[in-house]
Amino acid sequence: MKQELTQSELNERIAIVRRFKSLLEAQRNKFREYLTVLEKQQCTIEAEDGDALAAHTELSSQIVANITNLQKVIVPMQALYESGATPPAQGSDGSADSADQSGVTQIQTELADLQRRVLLQNEHNQMLLQAHLRQLRTQIAVFDLKNPYRGKRSVYAEKTSAGSMFAVEA
Repeated sequence: MKQELTQSELNERIAIVRRFKSLLEAQRNKFREYLTVLEKQQCTIEAEDGDALAAHTELSSQIVANITNLQKVIVPMQALYESGATPPAQGSDGSADSADQSGVTQIQTELADLQRRVLLQNEHNQMLLQAHLRQLRTQIAVFDLKNPYRGKRSVYAEKTSAGSMFAVEA
């Protein structure tokens, strides 16, 4: 059964595919950025640089928020893409549409690979952090850090000897 598409329907499908492709490219770029931050975060964990680690963590959370916002737009766009992804009828010129569709497939494959790499790097960083925390706990236990003022009373709370009577004669 051949389905004839009007030019406006074809243009609409092409616009959907192109918009979907641009959103996927944006998400792919965000995942690349996130992977780079995670790799740098690994170096800061190994270097035990707390300030840089805090900065990387903050940056990571911002990137994850951006990815989440993109995903909110991509999900409905993907539904539109999949509903209109039927190939155009034989008589239509769908060359731009098919090129964009193959680009979308390639970007989706790259995006899946980036997501897998991000998850692996994130797990690796978490294991490094847990090992570092265990090491710090061990150091604290070994050195038995104690408060030097524990058990001592405040200087202001110390009682002085009671006063005695003085006889003053004039």
